Amino acid sequence: MKDVPKVVWLLAAGLFVNMVVSFTFVYLFVYLTGPRGLSVPQAGLIAGVGGVGLVAGNFTGGWFGDHFGHRRTLLTGSVVSGLGLVALPVLPTAALLLVLPLSQYAAGTVRAANSALVAVSVPEGARRQGFAVTRFAGNAGFTVGPPVGALIAAHFSYDWLFLADGLGTLFFAGYAALVLPAQGARRHRAAAPDGAPGLWAALRARPAVLLLLIAILVVDTVYRQQYSTLPVFLADHGIGTNVYGWLLAINGGVILCLEIPATVALRKRAPLRIIGIGLILVGLGFSGLALGAYVATAVAMMLLVTAGEVLYKTPATAYVADSSPPHLQGRFQSLYAGASISGTVLAPPLGGALYSTAPGLLWPLCGALAALAGVAVLVAQARDRPIADAAPAPVSVVADAQA
Repeated sequence: MKDVPKVVWLLAAGLFVNMVVSFTFVYLFVYLTGPRGLSVPQAGLIAGVGGVGLVAGNFTGGWFGDHFGHRRTLLTGSVVSGLGLVALPVLPTAALLLVLPLSQYAAGTVRAANSALVAVSVPEGARRQGFAVTRFAGNAGFTVGPPVGALIAAHFSYDWLFLADGLGTLFFAGYAALVLPAQGARRHRAAAPDGAPGLWAALRARPAVLLLLIAILVVDTVYRQQYSTLPVFLADHGIGTNVYGWLLAINGGVILCLEIPATVALRKRAPLRIIGIGLILVGLGFSGLALGAYVATAVAMMLLVTAGEVLYKTPATAYVADSSPPHLQGRFQSLYAGASISGTVLAPPLGGALYSTAPGLLWPLCGALAALAGVAVLVAQARDRPIADAAPAPVSVVADAQA
């Protein structure tokens, strides 16, 4: 881990604090149908457009970073997102349809900028460790956050949740401005050289990256069934919310304990091979639910899915970074960030529709899709070849990235 620069550790510390107070994702629907008094369809519409904004911000945030600097994108996105969340409790319901997706869009650009900053700050060969550090911080913060949010909502009100989330995001912007100095930005700008390929030309030259992005989008839709159809499936078979809560605790605990050690131990292994095995494990986990709704099968499912997550998420992010031309680093990271969160929008309607019409088909299909995605990545590993213009940006470029 000695190759992970100080700036990444500092970013991870700020990300941890920010994730501790990131309550909006967890409690938004409850807030809208409870204190706001909205119907389930109305709450679903507002939450849905917010989710679309978040995914769109992830997909497009890298463009802002490549053109205006990743540091500037992170700061601007954090301020816009924070202000929107602070205002959310006092806004009329109609205004939520505009302000919430804008705030979530800004949050998505921040996520993409975070990834790009890690990519340009860490030298080649250590990017997996760098991304593992920030994932550890984010997961640790999210593990602490929901229980704290429940206490705040119970003893105060839901309004305080969004106020804390917004103020925490604004604090993160101020903290990032301090730890990411902008000195030397113009001198070290990673401008595209003459004749450099554009985004789609670069992707066409890297079929393994393009295939990986598609595989991640498919698997993320499968993976996020654990937050949508899985609790419904368990409840329909008499398994209560407390068991579901423990399943999520298993997921978070195993990731916090094992992701960094596994990343360090496997850092010299071929990335696509590790990713492919991880995706197959996710598929095996969900397909195991076809055996029946028992506590044992649910625990086995979560252990397999978590093992797959530990294997695929960090190496996939690092592989995309290592494959990117320097002048497209933000956009490559943005594409990965968008693919890796698309399940938040796709999983509930697709999984819910299938579970309503053919419940016995949901888990075998999820398992098959994830396993096929993993096999496709393993096949891509055998054909993968390095691209000349994918060399990492020199370390001096980090100053520009932070501008």
